[in-house]
Amino acid sequence: MKSWRTRIGVGLAVGAAAVAIPLTSTAAFAAPPPGDGWGPVGAEKYPSKAECEAKELPNAQANGYHEVWCDDSKAIMPIFNR
Repeated sequence: MKSWRTRIGVGLAVGAAAVAIPLTSTAAFAAPPPGDGWGPVGAEKYPSKAECEAKELPNAQANGYHEVWCDDSKAIMPIFNR
């Protein structure tokens, strides 16, 4: 059984994604994630793509994902995990 801490963290991540997807999805979505299996998890402002991916990777791994991809074509970068 997963701890409440894990459940709350996952719930917050899912909730953030539910809010961020409509805010970041547009008809002119610049760069889709490379390959298949990527799921949107939210968006946040970072100074660079490398910093975004480095800071988001531990969160992704804690939730069972292995990779992070940040779309640096926007000021507030959409974040994807797989």
